[in-house]
Amino acid sequence: MKQIWGVCTLDEEFVKREDALKNYNVSDYKTPDGYTSDIAIFTISPKDDQSQEQVLKLLLIKRAMKNAEGEPNIEGGKWALPGGFIDAHNKETAMMAAERELKEETGIDGIFLKHFGVYDEIDRDPRGWIISNAHYAVVNEKHLIYRKASDDAQEVELFSIDDVFSLPLAFDHERIIKDAYEMIKEDMIQTTVAKEFLPEEFTLSELWHVIVSVASHDAIETNANFHRKARNLKFIEEALDENGKVKTAKRFSKKPTKLYRFNDVQVLKSIYR
Repeated sequence: MKQIWGVCTLDEEFVKREDALKNYNVSDYKTPDGYTSDIAIFTISPKDDQSQEQVLKLLLIKRAMKNAEGEPNIEGGKWALPGGFIDAHNKETAMMAAERELKEETGIDGIFLKHFGVYDEIDRDPRGWIISNAHYAVVNEKHLIYRKASDDAQEVELFSIDDVFSLPLAFDHERIIKDAYEMIKEDMIQTTVAKEFLPEEFTLSELWHVIVSVASHDAIETNANFHRKARNLKFIEEALDENGKVKTAKRFSKKPTKLYRFNDVQVLKSIYR
């Protein structure tokens, strides 16, 4: 044992990298033919002006028929998640590439993305072994107003989640979309992300409709039961006027309904609750 500055360490040696690399031959191993990022951007929109019902939507691009060289584009004409290859020459990370590709293909910038998976099946892409990093975000539709197709995208559109799976989807994007969908369901019932889609002051019915637009009705109480339990949620509170009285409003109802607001209480998930 050696003692260095009061810390006991084992007296052992390490193999030098240059010695080990002499016996390493990269041709003995199959390496990926490409490294990409794909991005699933979800939003929630009112179904119409006559009801409180909300609809979950996903942003997709239609892949151009021809690539930059004027040749037939792989999976051209199919709908896909925005994304593309990571630029190794500029030492990009998967997240950096996701942000760049999203901006290049759709014009959308400044969205906080979350990485949620790696898709590395050897036959997932007909061009070769292409490994993809998947990212997602659920954002207010105002962040998508100025979307515009460019680069490899022929069109960029929002589709309801029910319509997405009836489209001809490129590569294995159906699987990636389904996995991302599960992620935002979890976010919706375990975080306060719903506030991104509500006015500052809202009714409990409006909150419920936003939640069930993403999570199934089986994952949350019925509207009536939700009303009873929601009053005890620590992260929302009654909206008060300057006199300390509870505010009300007539929204989709003939009778005035109480208004609520989110407060600053942090929601923490714990396995011990």
